[in-house]
Amino acid sequence: MNWLIHDYRESDLAGVVHLIDTTAELGQESVFSLAECIGALTSRQPAVVAVHQGAPIGAALACVAGERAWVMRIAIALAWRGRGLASALLVELERRLVAARVGRIAYVLPEEELVGEGLLNAGYTRQPAVAYFEKVEPLHGPAASLLEDLGGSFLPGDLWGRVAGMEAEKDLIERRVVLPLAQPERAARHGVRPPRAITLFGPPGTGKTTFARAIASRLGWPFVELLPSRLADEGNLAAALRSAFARIAELERVLVFIDEVEEIAPVRAEPAQPGGMHGVTNELLKLIPRFREGGERLLVCATNSIRSLDPAFLRPGRFDYLIPIGTPDKAARAAIWSRYTDGRTDVDVSVLVAASDLFTPADIEHAARIAAQTAFERDLGDRDPLRTPGAGTEDYLEAIAQCRPTVTPAMTDQFDADITAHARF
Repeated sequence: MNWLIHDYRESDLAGVVHLIDTTAELGQESVFSLAECIGALTSRQPAVVAVHQGAPIGAALACVAGERAWVMRIAIALAWRGRGLASALLVELERRLVAARVGRIAYVLPEEELVGEGLLNAGYTRQPAVAYFEKVEPLHGPAASLLEDLGGSFLPGDLWGRVAGMEAEKDLIERRVVLPLAQPERAARHGVRPPRAITLFGPPGTGKTTFARAIASRLGWPFVELLPSRLADEGNLAAALRSAFARIAELERVLVFIDEVEEIAPVRAEPAQPGGMHGVTNELLKLIPRFREGGERLLVCATNSIRSLDPAFLRPGRFDYLIPIGTPDKAARAAIWSRYTDGRTDVDVSVLVAASDLFTPADIEHAARIAAQTAFERDLGDRDPLRTPGAGTEDYLEAIAQCRPTVTPAMTDQFDADITAHARF
């Protein structure tokens, strides 16, 4: 991704109008005329613009009427089509519309065309009209206030697609978790009960939180993270848990995420120690079955040490699946590096893959950031107009050498043993 997206500015008018006018014959049509689009822009209706090297290369604009918004046009310069820019613009536009308390977002196409598939992937539903796409945006009123009180939110709709690499884990979670929840009627015809609680386990930094957020994004459900440390600040952790789950039960649908769950569900010592976690674990064991009774809801717990969790906490009656999330293999690392190198042909991804064994997605992101910063600082003092901007293979290798992998060989041995002893999917 080598573009920047910002809110529409008056200085963008000529460039955006040119984009709209020149892309109308490229499968980027609209039922709104150019004059209507200009009127929306000049009246400060929500709009975002993507620029590359100071020039506009894409734009998305909408008009708002009450709680409904109409996406008037997504215009992409021909050279930038097929690179994910349309989805990025739509996500940014939707954020502005949700902030404006829009409840439904609609997109009417003059005929079936390529953008329709992208709308379906972004969470829109094709209504029984001529290429009419509509997306119901989340909560308003009391439910929105409750979600806000819980520290929850609706996440961007493209997080699932942005999980680079880790295809084996994505495929497993898609089949076992996402699809039964997204298509409960079809699942029921085959006797499949959608999962209500899962645990993701593996070494630190491997993407457990990323997967939890991506599942919520994929389903279009609100995401609520319960932080054990914050709950403990309320004084009585067991009571705080009970209160949080009671409020969560008022939401129609929700994904609840608890990271480092071993903090509140450790192996219970016998006899119980005064002031210990015995009572907190007992409380959580009572809350999970009640949570499971709800309809559209999923509890996702994550842990770096599944062997530290109380055995009763993990049994099938409480958790449907115990899914391992390990370090990315070569193919996954190649996919992740390709994302951060933006597909540049002058960067040898295979060399980076070989040099980053045991690197987690977070480690790779950190190394890529170091390399990008190096290239940026070099560019500040570089007057060579022929130099290719951005980090090169050597920059990335130097960054990798500076990073210490989060996961050690001993951790991977322990993880392999935990898979044998605990994994259930």
